Amino acid sequence: MKKLELHWQILIGMLAGVLFAFLMVQFEWGSKFVSDWIKPFGNIFINSLKLIAVPLILASLIKGISDLKDISKLSKMGGRTIGIYIVTTVIAVSIGLTVVNIVKPGKSISEETRATLVENYKGDADSRIAQANKQKEAGPLQALEDIVPSNIFAAASDNGNMLQVIFFAIFFGIGLILIPEEQSSPVKKFFDGFNEVILKLIDLIMLAAPYGVFALLAALVVESPSLDLFKALGWYALCVILGLILMIGVYMSLVWIFTKKSPSFFLKGISPAQLLAFSTSSSAATLPVTMERTEEHLGVDEEVTSFVLPIGATINMDGTSLYQAVAAIFIAQAFGMNLDLAAQLGIIVTATLASIGSAAVPGAGMVMLVIVLSQAGIPEAGLALIFAVDRPLDMCRTVVNVTGDAAVSMMVAKSVDKLHDPVEKKWDDNYKK
Repeated sequence: MKKLELHWQILIGMLAGVLFAFLMVQFEWGSKFVSDWIKPFGNIFINSLKLIAVPLILASLIKGISDLKDISKLSKMGGRTIGIYIVTTVIAVSIGLTVVNIVKPGKSISEETRATLVENYKGDADSRIAQANKQKEAGPLQALEDIVPSNIFAAASDNGNMLQVIFFAIFFGIGLILIPEEQSSPVKKFFDGFNEVILKLIDLIMLAAPYGVFALLAALVVESPSLDLFKALGWYALCVILGLILMIGVYMSLVWIFTKKSPSFFLKGISPAQLLAFSTSSSAATLPVTMERTEEHLGVDEEVTSFVLPIGATINMDGTSLYQAVAAIFIAQAFGMNLDLAAQLGIIVTATLASIGSAAVPGAGMVMLVIVLSQAGIPEAGLALIFAVDRPLDMCRTVVNVTGDAAVSMMVAKSVDKLHDPVEKKWDDNYKK
């Protein structure tokens, strides 16, 4: 295994986990064995990645911004980053709407299957609707208010508060730029060293990646709903996956057009992060690996990755936006509703804005979908129709989210002349003679 490249190791771990789970479910005790003795190792792996997500954002973002030495550079990079993220999100939603309107997957749902799905997943749907209603009851500027933390230590204690951590890191970095260099130098040296330690921890954690994804995939298989429900939702899942594949094609095209880097170079560089995103369903958990692959294998300068990728993991949810568009139209079709052009344009706007507020954790997109459904006048109870296949599709759309972050970082880096030849580091570099 050690002689194989990391993405092959992870892929083998994923396949082995699926095969092992299918073997275990043949035995009466198999599912419980996987849940009790295999799944915990997958959870430990995810927790170890989440453990360093907040320290990584703090260290890398403070270091990256203070290295700019000029606030005008920050403004230039920030404007381009957010602008590209918004454009790719609109493209993603438009692709989703196009695919679902052509295939019309909701027309294939029978009344009996619809009733079964609504009944089986009513509790889950009600829970997400309640969460969404809380968000809708907030004031129009609540999202802006929530970005500014009242206590950085409280914000850093919860991975769901990534935007607050990012705000503090940017604010702190600007402060370092504005004070004399002799005073800022010790602080910068601390964060430089802190950042290097975190990056080395990522290398160590990734040694366990094949085993972690083995445990995660094995647990997913034994806990999946019945195949009958999957068959009923096959066309819907196909639309989402087709849209996601098209979106990855868009990223590769943009990278090739703006950076002149080939699609094979891009995919080879980012593939371990994609596979990890698939296994964890979390952009935040995958962020450390995304940063490492983008810097060392795609050639993006640390100054860019430390700013673009943490922001992307929080506000760039192209895969989630695409899925929300497909899901909204699918549910409308299943209930016999025909949405006009104005309603579908409204979905583009709402899904784009909702993706910015969607947390980078598994299942968060489902909460935001309630807001999209409400805006379009689609029954929120229809959420129950898609719960059976939400977990595997969540895995797929997280891959697109992570891929989009890497693609945008390459484009921004090229625009500010910070894209260079990759230089790979090994976890044991300091011990090599």
